[in-house]
Amino acid sequence: MMKQQMLEHFTKVFGDAEGVEVFFAPGRVNLIGEHTDYNGGHVFPCALTIGTYGAARKRADRKLRFYSVNFPQSGVIESSLDELEPGRAIGWTSYPKGIMWAFAGRGMEMDCGLDLVIFGNIPNGSGLSSSASVEVLTGAVLRALYGFGVSNQDLALIGQYAENHYNGVNCGIMDQFAVAMGKKDNAIFLDTNTLNYEYAPIALEGAKIVIACSNKKRGLADSKYNERRSECEQALAELQKVCGIKTLGDLTEEQFEQYKDAVKSPVRQRRARHAVYENRRTLRAVEALKNNEIALFGQLMNDSHVSLRDDYEVTGIELDTLAEEAWKIEGVIGSRMTGAGFGGCTVSIVKDEAIDAFIEKVGKAYKDKIGYAADFYVVEIGDGPQML
Repeated sequence: MMKQQMLEHFTKVFGDAEGVEVFFAPGRVNLIGEHTDYNGGHVFPCALTIGTYGAARKRADRKLRFYSVNFPQSGVIESSLDELEPGRAIGWTSYPKGIMWAFAGRGMEMDCGLDLVIFGNIPNGSGLSSSASVEVLTGAVLRALYGFGVSNQDLALIGQYAENHYNGVNCGIMDQFAVAMGKKDNAIFLDTNTLNYEYAPIALEGAKIVIACSNKKRGLADSKYNERRSECEQALAELQKVCGIKTLGDLTEEQFEQYKDAVKSPVRQRRARHAVYENRRTLRAVEALKNNEIALFGQLMNDSHVSLRDDYEVTGIELDTLAEEAWKIEGVIGSRMTGAGFGGCTVSIVKDEAIDAFIEKVGKAYKDKIGYAADFYVVEIGDGPQML
């Protein structure tokens, strides 16, 4: 059905759909392990069945034409393969163009241009990785249409490289990895330091993952993301003077408590404490899941939010309201902010019979307090990128 819709969109914009291929790349949600991915820690994301669709066709010239069904007011945005250097792209096209630039930098140059129509059903600015989804989608398009020999893991690394060096967002590897390596009904237990990973089945008998979108818009590049990253880097440098670690993720809680006074500022100490404790929480959460201890997994999710609120200070009133109201409701196994913070979403595990009450009560409390509505999505865990 989506394939047909994308072909219709393409025809409407570019006249016909002869020779067009259609692709999908998922969004992602991180179940636990937040702001650990650039601190050498573990993360536990999964790909979703919502994401980004793309319809693409090669051209005979060097022109690039982009159209987003989500931003029809922007119309067709024209560019060319000779205009890919960083700093030139505007708006959403900086994501596909960043990928084309990064592919070329690895010796995979497109020999002709491209027409691309995309449509995303991930809420924009929600923190469910619409940008990583567009990046991995573009990589999948280039791989298929131009015959480039890259694996899904390569797509993740190229996506992160483009985000860092083309779009100036100092993100870790988690988002692109979760999108590119997604597997239905499994989360990905990833060591961001080594890129060793394993799939962990998510069997939530009688419960579902519910995402609450705060509808507070946030810009990652100009949020406090880069600031938190540099606070952690400073704390790491201070700790390295007293213990032989490569990343904050190398420390246990006990070791951190033993050495923390090496970190001279109380703020940096709190930031580092979050990175260390959140990494350990993630290890315990995956273990809990393997032992079918869902209640413990939920408690660790709640603890994660508290740490992000108090030690890392990236939640804000919107996300705190969503999480704290969720905790009051019977049948909510766990709830926490997910993504970079400062707006975006919470992720909750909610028993089937409590989902309606959860959406109604949390929704009402949120609107009363914040003044506008949150949106709720009951989601499923899906696969990585594919050609439809």
